Amino acid sequence: METITSSAEISQLFSNGKRVKTPYVTLIVGERRCGKPRGDEEQHGPGGRVAFIAGKKHGNAVWRNAAKRRLRELYRHLEGDWKDYDVLFIAKSGILNDSYS
Repeated sequence: METITSSAEISQLFSNGKRVKTPYVTLIVGERRCGKPRGDEEQHGPGGRVAFIAGKKHGNAVWRNAAKRRLRELYRHLEGDWKDYDVLFIAKSGILNDSYS
């Protein structure tokens, strides 16, 4: 699992990506390259990249860290067909109030 660390790439995904909303998480999916040249596989590897976001408006640092841990585990269970995409997982306020299953 490779993470997206550049704020410019995250901003580009926010503006150009496709959104999928659920009660507990919002997914923003964009193409793998994010404007980079085609030869970046040597640098980043063949798989897609991912970022986990939990906003400050929903809770303190403890809540945000717990929400991101839950999102990472969700990604591990869904891992497989993400190799051509960059994906943002954005936690919503109810993610910790319900059971994991």
